[in-house]
Amino acid sequence: MSAAPLSSRETCQLFRDIALGIRTLRNLDETPWADALGATMVVGADGWIITLRIHEDGRFHCERCASPDGRVYAFDSSQRYGTDPIELLSTWELARLATLLGEM
Repeated sequence: MSAAPLSSRETCQLFRDIALGIRTLRNLDETPWADALGATMVVGADGWIITLRIHEDGRFHCERCASPDGRVYAFDSSQRYGTDPIELLSTWELARLATLLGEM
């Protein structure tokens, strides 16, 4: 039996924890933010592995997130009603996360 996928809300909580400093964000593929523009960046936090798509204009969305227990959130652009967990962040949380990513 496979594990239930991570929901957008569960994944968003991870991003909130990172923004609040509860979890420490690390760059796993060592790609600097500036080099990731228009591509992906893989980061981690306490055993979680996150793949972010960094758009040319600096915006970003979560492509994939894997929890330490093996559950996965995967963005599916074909799902009309899917919610990117980044969209659930407050303005402050989003700005803080962008700052942390920009420092990598």
